[in-house]
Amino acid sequence: MTTAGIPAPRASGATVVPGLPHTGGHHCETTTLGVLLTAVGVRLSEPALFGLGGGLSFIYWDSTRQALPFLGGRVKPFALTENLASRLGLDLRVQETGSPRRAWQNVATAIDAGIPVGLQLDSYDLDYFTSRVHFAGHIVALYGYDDTTAYLIDTAQQGGRVCTSRASLERARAARGPMSARHRSFTLERGDVPATTELPLPAALQATAACAREFLSPPIANLGHRGIRTAAVRVRSLLERVADPPQDLATMATLMERAGTGGALFRNLYRDFLTEVHGLLPAGDTASAIAAGRDAFAESALLWTEVARLLERAGATGDQEHLAEASRNLEKIADLETAAMSALRTVADGIDEI
Repeated sequence: MTTAGIPAPRASGATVVPGLPHTGGHHCETTTLGVLLTAVGVRLSEPALFGLGGGLSFIYWDSTRQALPFLGGRVKPFALTENLASRLGLDLRVQETGSPRRAWQNVATAIDAGIPVGLQLDSYDLDYFTSRVHFAGHIVALYGYDDTTAYLIDTAQQGGRVCTSRASLERARAARGPMSARHRSFTLERGDVPATTELPLPAALQATAACAREFLSPPIANLGHRGIRTAAVRVRSLLERVADPPQDLATMATLMERAGTGGALFRNLYRDFLTEVHGLLPAGDTASAIAAGRDAFAESALLWTEVARLLERAGATGDQEHLAEASRNLEKIADLETAAMSALRTVADGIDEI
């Protein structure tokens, strides 16, 4: 049993891709990428996958159609996958369709051929999911199926190896709304890229520099370092913005801190990625810049956790001062992360030092 009440796939009666991880990671997209890459002989840590995919970012998004503002700490769903495939020279094959029947045929064909499949869907409809909030940017790995059940690998928080009914999976894949895709499924093939367990240092430095430049030069005020400062202003009025402050601000805090949308999770992953990179570098300016970024994101992660706590306290007490303090912490985060990314944006120049 992987999750209470959810059976593991039977040896007979189910088509299953063997030899894949038994546990999930911290983040849904990197968990899925880890599964797909393991199947082709590329085994890298979850922080390495996140960093190579340029996953770190920030978005503050609010509209009249949303019940709650969205604070996101990463690039948009699937961009990380596209970035990672490009950086590693992998063949990313993506299929989308408006037909549920065709969508299932696409993934069943891959599983029958022994290839695990990534799926983008709405987590709300999955039988095993612990948080009933619509999020159509969730990504899971499908590794098997039988007549009634789909077998998935999700994050450790959701149970790792889990399963859901095929009917619920079809609903989840057909969801529409913010961040949704048209029954998107994808696979990775290695092609001429050698199997590896080692972080490719040149690609890591290029990814780090590119991520820093994008964070420092966002196209609109809701993204990157500008987005954090926008959030610092907007959180001050959340008690008036939401319909049910005790419930809604608690939901925002849960999504940030425990579901990972905008809290400490991604800063900790990036800290660990930079730690891996630093360990491969000789002493010098590039190593110093990486170390400075690592230390800054370690500090900002603690502040993100505090912001989530303050939002929850504001909802529970109705005390505006908690939101004012959250705003001040967001300004500190913006300063820290701007300085970190300023140090990191030229690290690709250090490839010559390797």
